[in-house]
Amino acid sequence: MYKFLKNIILFLMFLIFLGEIIVRMFHLVSDIPKRVITNHGIQKYVPNQEGYWKGGHHKWMINDKGWPGELPLKFDNLILLIGDSFIENFMNPNNCHQAAFLKNYMPQNNFMEAGRSGVSLIEAMEICEELNHLKPLINTIYLNNNDFYESIVEIQELNDITQLELKNKKIIKGKLKSPGLKIILYNWKLAYYLYNRFSPATMQMNEKTESKNKDNIIAANTFKHQKEVFELIEYISSNYGITNKILIFHPDSDQNIINKCIAEGFKVIVLNTREGQGWTFDYDSHWTCYGHEQAAKQIAGQLPKIIEDIKNNSIND
Repeated sequence: MYKFLKNIILFLMFLIFLGEIIVRMFHLVSDIPKRVITNHGIQKYVPNQEGYWKGGHHKWMINDKGWPGELPLKFDNLILLIGDSFIENFMNPNNCHQAAFLKNYMPQNNFMEAGRSGVSLIEAMEICEELNHLKPLINTIYLNNNDFYESIVEIQELNDITQLELKNKKIIKGKLKSPGLKIILYNWKLAYYLYNRFSPATMQMNEKTESKNKDNIIAANTFKHQKEVFELIEYISSNYGITNKILIFHPDSDQNIINKCIAEGFKVIVLNTREGQGWTFDYDSHWTCYGHEQAAKQIAGQLPKIIEDIKNNSIND
């Protein structure tokens, strides 16, 4: 009996070892970078990491400032690109990042990305504050409807995301979510693969994938939580310098939110998917290389005039 159990255990250990090799060899899960929280309360990444995206077709990299992507060679005429996973953009190679495309269209400027999955609008404003020492010419903040909703504690409390508590006008900093478990999962690739494949949350998400784009369109046309969202926008315009901040809205963003931001003094760029061209992956709502290039092309077509207006207003003031 003892020998039988010993053989079973050895066989299971062999299967685990073999499974780990297969998952790593074929990059069946993405490598995930380690996070830290700065003294300012901003979640970013441990500098100078790199890893493979799922499938192993390209690597992501974390630069020495703790943000994904490549840093500019110079920091003069700097434009910051701030946002969530769309700016983090691990699913595309570095040459398909917003910074790379915008540099091609606006070579006189330098671009630096500060992106991380889960960044809310209020955290994006805090990131702007933390990066003020770089003296950017302007800050661009990439947004969709959820970035407003996720910023507000009263709509849904999210402990791992920086939020504003409207009642007390208090910023609640996000915390690292299950850091110990994540270290185990991210380093034990087979366990992470099985977790992604068979966890109840993942299976439920997969069932909803086909209807995701339709649901996004419906949500974009249904303005939720108007009172809270408008109060958030008013708080930001009153408590942060917005003169050099440009809000870049994803296609199908709610027009009510856009109008309120304009009314509060924000300069905005609204992206659109012209002629029905798809910007996103078939299996995911993030932008492909084509989508990022089209977004950058539209932004580069409007950004120089906005920058010129900001400069002129500063001179007049």
